[in-house]
Amino acid sequence: MPAFRSIQFLAPALVGVAVLSIWASPAIAHPHVWVTAASELIYGPNGSVTAIRHAWTFDDMFSTYALQGIVTKKKGVYTREELAPLAQTNVDSLKEYGFFTYAKVDGKKQPFLPPTDYFLEYKDAALVLHFTLPFKTPIQTRELVVEIFDPSYFVDFALQKKNPIRLVGAPAACTMAIELPNDGSAGAQKLGEANFLNGNNSNYGAMFANKITIDCP
Repeated sequence: MPAFRSIQFLAPALVGVAVLSIWASPAIAHPHVWVTAASELIYGPNGSVTAIRHAWTFDDMFSTYALQGIVTKKKGVYTREELAPLAQTNVDSLKEYGFFTYAKVDGKKQPFLPPTDYFLEYKDAALVLHFTLPFKTPIQTRELVVEIFDPSYFVDFALQKKNPIRLVGAPAACTMAIELPNDGSAGAQKLGEANFLNGNNSNYGAMFANKITIDCP
């Protein structure tokens, strides 16, 4: 049976909680929202990874939709304060979906604490959501794998072309490899990564994940 998918975080806060839904089966699932992502992995003084900081730029169609009903002092200009209620709605609703961010060490999923430093900005006619996900326990290990994707493929994530991933404060010996969903080698392996989530067809979007592997000898 297809799995019914609803995403609350797409709704503007001042219009109430609108629910957008799709039937997310591999036969018909396709994105309705497009996000261009840039991320930073934050390292502590002892060389451990403490958090992931995201900046997600939404497509112009969704940005226009989400801004409906928001009152501003100046037409076409949206301040951080004016966008604060919508940012809160985004972050609260994204929790249900694990913030579309999955980190593994030795094949084991690593939990996050609630997001911090979150806000929305309006830049170049698009909404950009900024937020930081602290790890519940700082990670100090040789290899860390991070994937960014929506399991139902309602939201399509693409990494920005220039400097999409940065290591902030990482030891000099650390290296990084980025695997995009169109790399060819990605598709076959990602269908087997059902350990991230449970449920029929719930991991379909993993085929379109952006995978970052950090190796710190």
